Amino acid sequence: MIDAFHLPALGHPPTTTWSYGRGADAFEVRIPRLTAALLREQVQALAAAREEYLAGRSVASIVEVVDHVAGRLLDPADPLRQTAERALPAMTNYSPPMIRLVLDRMAADWRAAPLRELLRSEFGDPRVLDGFHPAQRGGGERMAVGPRLVANVFSGNVPGVAVTALIRCLLLKSAALGKTAVGEPLLPALFARGVAEADAGLGACLAVTYWPGGDDEMERTALEPADAVVVYGGAEAVAAVRERTPRGTLFLGYGPKISFGVVGHGAADPAAAARGAALDASTFDQQGCVSPHLFYVEEGGAVSPREWAALLGREMEAVERELPRGTLAPRESSSIRQLRAVAEFAQAGGGGTELHASREGTAWTVIHEPDPAFTASCLNRVVRVKPVASLAEVPALVERFGPYLQTVGVDAAPDEARMLAAALARIGVARVTPLGKMAWPPQSWHHDGRPPLRELVRWCDFEN
Repeated sequence: MIDAFHLPALGHPPTTTWSYGRGADAFEVRIPRLTAALLREQVQALAAAREEYLAGRSVASIVEVVDHVAGRLLDPADPLRQTAERALPAMTNYSPPMIRLVLDRMAADWRAAPLRELLRSEFGDPRVLDGFHPAQRGGGERMAVGPRLVANVFSGNVPGVAVTALIRCLLLKSAALGKTAVGEPLLPALFARGVAEADAGLGACLAVTYWPGGDDEMERTALEPADAVVVYGGAEAVAAVRERTPRGTLFLGYGPKISFGVVGHGAADPAAAARGAALDASTFDQQGCVSPHLFYVEEGGAVSPREWAALLGREMEAVERELPRGTLAPRESSSIRQLRAVAEFAQAGGGGTELHASREGTAWTVIHEPDPAFTASCLNRVVRVKPVASLAEVPALVERFGPYLQTVGVDAAPDEARMLAAALARIGVARVTPLGKMAWPPQSWHHDGRPPLRELVRWCDFEN
């Protein structure tokens, strides 16, 4: 039995159980059954704990606690890590190797060095979060103040994103309430529990729980006392929470985004580009906003776009052996089979379409298509490869999706990559990175083009 919540003010709240796994691998998870009155009690306790334990402490000491918990999540012998490894595959349907990779890569970003770099990149001198410090320009001093309470609504597609959101709150000395998703209610609760075990006062400033989405009374109870509301999820979920957020409350919505890759004719090693692209498309089973839906390949390189698609297929097969795809719902498998059938029919017609696919099951699919129009994937390791005569064509092909574009992975000559990045930035792309690095943005990246910490603070200038 695993507790998928952290409610330090409530002691032993009423719970229900969710069951996962089969046979010897079966386990149960306790999920809270909160009333609005109980949630209100916890929210009030968060605000009080923030004033007592968080507002006056140094940001450096907060980093030390987070670093300690991250170290536990990186340690295969630690109970926190063992619980996550055991439970998350069944909860999320990701394979055990994928969960181990996600834990390793994300927890590494929660260590002290990356967090200090994030604070420096956002504030220059992180001590502005502790009190007044001399301004770099204009004289006087300045201080950055985070929200007293942040209400977070999490999605369940990528484990770890919720933990990053909680860490950002702590760095800003904000108490945090986190509403978990059905698809992943556990990891943020494990992190909060680890914080409480390392520092009870800091742990009292975090609350992680689940309640069914769309419950007006519960959501009013969570949102009305908050100074800021941060939401991750689909367009409808973000819009629904935005509508319930009180006017004047800072609202940050991270809705659905799409990503893609580009290979220029000047790519030094097409096989290495294919390997990087395969890793990008396979990580998170293509469920992340940073996961590529397709790859544009410039003609005139050492291999043609059609030949590169075959290279990508071989690399997708190799990654599948190392990092197997997770379990799909029947409707997801059906979508892939239907898409493959359409591609097979087009290939038989001789128009240039070619299908490369896993021999057994639907583990991966690569489709080479002559039509360069941007086409979103049905996900779960299904990608298209599309030829372009020049990289200069790419921005126009994706421009109408500008508000939804997030990450572009590029393998091209340096000058061409820079010119392409500038053109993509102008139409809305938030991040351009080498192929093979799409899945793992640094802590200091501008998530959806926004500064991860500065957007949540207000400033006070002390003119002396």
